[in-house]
Amino acid sequence: MSQFSTGNHGGMESGGNADAAGELLSLIESRLDRKRFQDQHWSGSFWDYLAIIDRDPGVLRNAYQRLYDAIMSHGQEKYRLFKRDCVRYHFFSDPFDHGADAIFGLDFALMALVDFLRSAAEGYGTDKRILLLHGPVGSSKSTMARLLKKGIEHYSKTPEGALYSFAWLLDERCEVSATEGNPREAARTHEFRSPMNEEPLVLVPKDARMALVARLNEKYQAGTHHGKLKVYGEPDPFSRKVFEDLMAFYDGDWKKAMDHVRVRRIVLSEKDRVGIGTFQPKDEKNQDSTELTGDINYRKIAQYGSDSDPRAFNFDGELNIANRGICEFIEVLKLDVAFLYDLLGATQEHTIKPKKFAQTFIDEVILGHTNEPEYKRLQSNEMMEAFRDRTIKIDVPYNIRLDDEIRIYQKDFGPHRIKSIHIAPHTLEVAAMWAVLTRLAEPKKAGLSLMQKLKLYNGRSIPGYTEDSVKELKEEATREGMEGISPRYIQDKVSNALVSRQAIDEKCINPFMVLNELESGLSHHSLINDEETKKRYRELLAVVKEEYEDIIKGEVQRAISADEEAIKRLCTNYIENVRAYTQKEKVQNKYTGRYDEPDERLMRSIEEKIDIPDSRKDDFRQEIMNYIGALALDGKRFEYNTNARLYRALELKLFEDSRDTIKLKNLVSSVVDDETQQKIDIVKQRLIKQFGYNETSATDVLNYVASIFARGDAKKQ
Repeated sequence: MSQFSTGNHGGMESGGNADAAGELLSLIESRLDRKRFQDQHWSGSFWDYLAIIDRDPGVLRNAYQRLYDAIMSHGQEKYRLFKRDCVRYHFFSDPFDHGADAIFGLDFALMALVDFLRSAAEGYGTDKRILLLHGPVGSSKSTMARLLKKGIEHYSKTPEGALYSFAWLLDERCEVSATEGNPREAARTHEFRSPMNEEPLVLVPKDARMALVARLNEKYQAGTHHGKLKVYGEPDPFSRKVFEDLMAFYDGDWKKAMDHVRVRRIVLSEKDRVGIGTFQPKDEKNQDSTELTGDINYRKIAQYGSDSDPRAFNFDGELNIANRGICEFIEVLKLDVAFLYDLLGATQEHTIKPKKFAQTFIDEVILGHTNEPEYKRLQSNEMMEAFRDRTIKIDVPYNIRLDDEIRIYQKDFGPHRIKSIHIAPHTLEVAAMWAVLTRLAEPKKAGLSLMQKLKLYNGRSIPGYTEDSVKELKEEATREGMEGISPRYIQDKVSNALVSRQAIDEKCINPFMVLNELESGLSHHSLINDEETKKRYRELLAVVKEEYEDIIKGEVQRAISADEEAIKRLCTNYIENVRAYTQKEKVQNKYTGRYDEPDERLMRSIEEKIDIPDSRKDDFRQEIMNYIGALALDGKRFEYNTNARLYRALELKLFEDSRDTIKLKNLVSSVVDDETQQKIDIVKQRLIKQFGYNETSATDVLNYVASIFARGDAKKQ
């Protein structure tokens, strides 16, 4: 009985599992596209390929043209920044991986990068240069390279980015041998791929190829550039030997030799080492140039009898496998000199020299990146003049705009990533603020603080400063962003705060926890050895704390004075008195019915909140009336929150009037009566609903702001 029960239960469970598995299988299959897979794995004869290029000559584009088109295929948007035209390329928002590698705030550097690729795509000469990304650690150089590799891989999977290579059909020994019963026909039993994924048209003799490409150029219409199609070079040594053997077998019949060619579509892939290579320097004693250009396959020497037989050679160096795509050199200036010489030929002549073989043509984008110390060493090395001459450097600085820096940390620590711990409002903002301040040069203009400069760069308006002023500030500090704290340091310290005992216990982190982490980490920062720099950075932390206090005081003030009807009444009263004052009229008292002089005390109590001096009160009041008149001419109505400066003044006035009734400073001594507590709870709920706090962070902010006000009252006494 017992066994029967167990078996029955197991059968039910098995049926339930089968249903669940079926649902999961359906989910998987709904995301698969068999047609796309078949398209990406197309293969056919050489003659089929000629039909393809006749329909779409664009498949012949070189690596630079393909990469540039990949970027432009995702669109762009134009805007103005620092009085300059700026372009945001959506490619660098990482549409391939849901924004995981999105780059923020470096649009000028990215524009220079895209301009370089455009010039190379047009064939203006930059296709014979190494693109060198240069900047401080953590400035997104590697991210840019990673995006370019991901982007070209994604593009090769699309119909617009299709590209093709070929394989040879030979016997099982990779030799040209006659088939049984037909000595005039070579065997085609096994497939051997082009080791460097070459363009099939390299198999067309040069004279015929030039005429063929010229005809295709007449049909070709590039959408994003005016570069012409070109097919350079000769086949790689392996394909060259096979081709010559076939031509000898068929007595020079090129068409018969081409019957041994199987053209196939290829998809670029870094993981599969197809068209995308990455080289990272190792210990100088262990560096070997064969890692770039391939090496002898000693196991096959016995089979083919010679180490100079290309079939006994592995064309699998990074420059070989990156043909048709892109090759990234990590910390390129740490390469041994012998490697750098290989790069000179790879860029200028588009050729590499595998061991024991002739120069071999390559078609690829060569990209390197380096930090500033290595670049300075390159500049001082006279032996590397040829390398410098073949290099186009693009500076990749740190962000100097606050909003863009905040977006970096929101990507890593936003609510979509951090769900178990509440990050209080402004926590990431103050960390970003400090990071940007460390990168800015002290302004030369008298009376302008570094914090004000940060706000100007971020698009905030400051009285007395225009867009021209911001442009001047930017031009006087050419190295801004090339020094300072890296985003990695900020990310590490935010992570430390998130796993701290306090964060785990309270399920919340606040700006002070992060600022404390930032400050404590300075004492053992691996890249800062200068005590003066550490002192300056600590002073900037104090500046950020002061700014944060102003921010949360403003939020608490707005939460306390968030009675919309009260602000409307105060605004109406102010405008009536200002209108009467400017028109030199009197105001009717609603309670007595008498006509009184405009209430100067009321008007000044509001104007003083935004620092309008007594000497400028007439100008300000006339400005307000002119503003209302201009709105009326446009058919718009003046509201209490229409004018930002006046709205802020009204908020501060209402806060001052409400503050004594709420008795916020009593929170410090924990002596709060029930009526006051109810009012405080209302303010707390406004902080939660309107500003994004939770119960814990709202309570902390109220207590902290209460202590600020208590200190202020104590000073006044």
